[in-house]
Parts: sequence; C-alpha cells; structure tokens
Amino acid sequence: MSTWILLRGLTREQGHWGAFVPTLLAALPPGSELLTPDLPGNGELHAQTSPTRVEDMVEALRAALAEQGHRPPYNVVAMSLGAMVTVAWAHAHPQELTRCVLINTSLRPFSPFWHRLQARNYPRIFKLLLTRASAEAWERAIMAMTTRHPADAQATLQHWLQLRAQHPVSTANGLRQLWAATRYRAPKARPAMPMLVLNALDDQLVHPSCSAALAQRWQLPLIRHPTAGHDLPLDAAPWVAQQIQSWLAMPAPRPAVPVNPGP
Repeated sequence: MSTWILLRGLTREQGHWGAFVPTLLAALPPGSELLTPDLPGNGELHAQTSPTRVEDMVEALRAALAEQGHRPPYNVVAMSLGAMVTVAWAHAHPQELTRCVLINTSLRPFSPFWHRLQARNYPRIFKLLLTRASAEAWERAIMAMTTRHPADAQATLQHWLQLRAQHPVSTANGLRQLWAATRYRAPKARPAMPMLVLNALDDQLVHPSCSAALAQRWQLPLIRHPTAGHDLPLDAAPWVAQQIQSWLAMPAPRPAVPVNPGP
C-alpha cells in the first residue's frame, strides 16, 4: 500500500481540495491511502501559530503525521506554498519521500518576486487589507485570482465561505505564511526522488514561467494545462489525476544525479 499526501497553499486547507480527493484516489493504484493534512495556522489547525520558515512547516507536518500513526515513505501532491514545503521536505529528509508532484509553485532563486506573485494582484490585495473587506469579498477575490473555469463557481464560493467560518485563518497567520513563502530559498540541486511539475498557462496569481524555470533548472518533466488557473485541481481535477496516473505508469526513472547548480 502506498500513502499519498495532499498539501495546499497559502491560508488554504484540506477542505479546499473538494472533489479532487475522490478523483485522484480513483486514479491511484488500488489500496492507496490518501491523507490531507493541514499546515499549522490553517484548517483544523487554524488556532496554531503559523511558522515563518518553510523548514519549520516541514517539521510540524512530520511530527503531526507521526503522532497520528503514519510512517514514511510518502508520495506527495502539493501546490503553491505546499509545494515549497514538499521541496524543503525532500531536501531535508529525502528517504521519506518516494515521488512528488509540484503544482503551480514558484521557488526562489529560480524566479523573481514579481513573477512569484504577479504584480496585477497587488492593488486588489492592498485594497482588501486596507478596507477590512468582508469574508465574501475576500473569497470572491481569491476565486478571481486563482480560478478560471471551476465547474460550479457559486457552489464553490459558498463552500469556501463555510470553510472560512469554520476555520478562520487570522491575518497574522496569513502574513506569517506569506513571509515564509517569500523568504524560502530552494536548493540549487534537485532532490533525488522522481518529481513531476504540473502547470496552468492561465495562472493569474503565479506566473506560469515559474514552473517552467523550475522544470528547466532541475530537468523535470513539465506538463501544462492550456486554460486552467492557479487552482489547477479545482479547474481541471480529472486532467490532473490523469497526468499523475500516466506518470506513475511510466518506467521508473533512474536515481537522480545532482544537477550542476551553475553560478
């Protein structure tokens, strides 16, 4: 039996995976176990203080999984900040991860900050912060920045509002997570386990070039969806599951040889 972990991004939680969970589980090998842990400060852990270092998020996650009785090795599917946590985990404890799928992430030093959070979003975010916007205004803005064609936008919005009411993420924790993502610097040499990069070409939050830069630097396979947004599992859940299923069916690659990091 293989164990798969799903990791979400900035201020998001396990509930935001929605219908992607059963869709992915149906595409995985029979007997696979699927876990959807929250990062500290999000979801069921919203009362905890979010670490300001991605590396500390890794250790909190590992401790929580061990406390729940889970043991590595794990396969990980992660997006955005969750993918940064995955990279840090793979770098610090490579023996614990078997395969990693990185979705719409961005890593310093491979991409500039104005690509990692596209400048078109700065005015909207500042306005929401300065005007103390309502929960609905925030979730509508997040939807506009992260999705392009969700199957049922209104139902998704209502679900997100329910999650926000049940597990409110504090502004302080949101800022702490943003600071962690901003300051995290990935290793120049790629981790040893197989990795797949999935990317949406209509990502309005993180520029698609960030995934391309990562894939090129680490010589990773890159598969791109032509119309989806940042929340690729929401916009195109069957497509994401199919790409992972096809990747798993390919012959196992040879163990990675550290890539020359260059200057």
